[in-house]
Amino acid sequence: MPHRRKRDLIIKGFSKLLKEDKLKIVAELMDNQLETIELLKSFWYADTEKQKIFDEFSENTITNFYIPYGIAPNVMVNGRTYLVPMVIEESSVVAAASSAARFWSERGGFHAEVKDTVKVGQIHFQWCGEKEKLVSVFDELKQHFREKTKPITANMEKRGGGILDFELVDMRNRLENYYQINITFETVDSMGANFINSCLEESAKTLQEFVKTHPVFEGNEKEVVIIMSILSNYTPDCLVKVWVECDFKDLENIDPSLSGEEFARKFETAVKIAEIDTFRAATHNKGIFNGIDAVAIATGNDFRAIEAAGHAYASKGGHYESLSHVEIKNGRFKYQIELPLALGTVGGLTSLHPLAKHSLEMLGKPSAKELMMITATLGMANNFAAVRSLVTKGIQQGHMKMHLMNILNHFKASKSEKEKAVNYFSDHKVSFAEVGEFIKNLRLSG
Repeated sequence: MPHRRKRDLIIKGFSKLLKEDKLKIVAELMDNQLETIELLKSFWYADTEKQKIFDEFSENTITNFYIPYGIAPNVMVNGRTYLVPMVIEESSVVAAASSAARFWSERGGFHAEVKDTVKVGQIHFQWCGEKEKLVSVFDELKQHFREKTKPITANMEKRGGGILDFELVDMRNRLENYYQINITFETVDSMGANFINSCLEESAKTLQEFVKTHPVFEGNEKEVVIIMSILSNYTPDCLVKVWVECDFKDLENIDPSLSGEEFARKFETAVKIAEIDTFRAATHNKGIFNGIDAVAIATGNDFRAIEAAGHAYASKGGHYESLSHVEIKNGRFKYQIELPLALGTVGGLTSLHPLAKHSLEMLGKPSAKELMMITATLGMANNFAAVRSLVTKGIQQGHMKMHLMNILNHFKASKSEKEKAVNYFSDHKVSFAEVGEFIKNLRLSG
């Protein structure tokens, strides 16, 4: 192939090149270089100042990648109704969230509470001294930590946050001479990653200096080897809980073949399967994060950290299981979810990304706690809709109906062809092959 040699080249100093030069290098890998450049440039903002903001979000940017920005209406949380922004490319997610939101808005809505907002950072270090000596002066060390981090924590403390506590953790049974100092934080309305990491790095220096100069330590006890200082994305004490509940009679007519009680018990069994089977739990929880991630992205939050915490939390009992649970008691159905969710409404992309800022305004400029409840609600809404489909008509019927437009776009269907296809497949099974055959016959007959 003519561009094979270029593909194999090692490029030095790529990050220092002008954007246009990076674009040309990428285009040289493609069969049609001019079309490639035109395509990538077509996604640039005409407003150069706005484009500059996007270019500076990341490294080596050459264009923007668009993902649909949708709205889930009728999301009632604790009696307040929201229009919730969702950024996701999967065709059925916003529809599922909207359907479940409407369903529960007529049954009292979603109920939510934030159980705690504590976040954790860790200093990982190795030390060969006597543990008892370090324990004996640990309260003194904590005061040094607080004193040395004052310049960092001052503004956070004014907002009601800051460092909460310190804990010495002995991990020598797992790794030679290995200890941790776990530090807990309250970061109020910010996600707080940069704040936490700054405090940790300053505290690591303080630890080394304290041990080196304190008279209780002697000889090689005076040397602390800092391995790393970093926040943990596992936040088991930054928890939000969301639930819905209703009488069996309020579940009538979900499926013509099931009574309200039969639906509730079949739904309960499906969730119990996700509690005991890891294969099912992974897909079950993925459905929850369909909703959570979409809101996190729309509001400029870190969906990767959120997922990492959620999946770790799902494994806290020793095996990976469902994050949602069902309780049936005295003729009532209760469905609930509890998971860690560290979100921010100030700082980072929440104020820099114009659509993230817009999303928060649309939600009424929520606090971090309120956003936690809204976001978790969308996770539960998607999960409820998915399980409801699975135990009734099946997941594919609704999913493929939503996917129909993607398939039609694949076949480059015209507006007229799309209208005829939508009408035909309103009561026919949707599959890639069936849609392809329909379009083929339509064009032959035309």
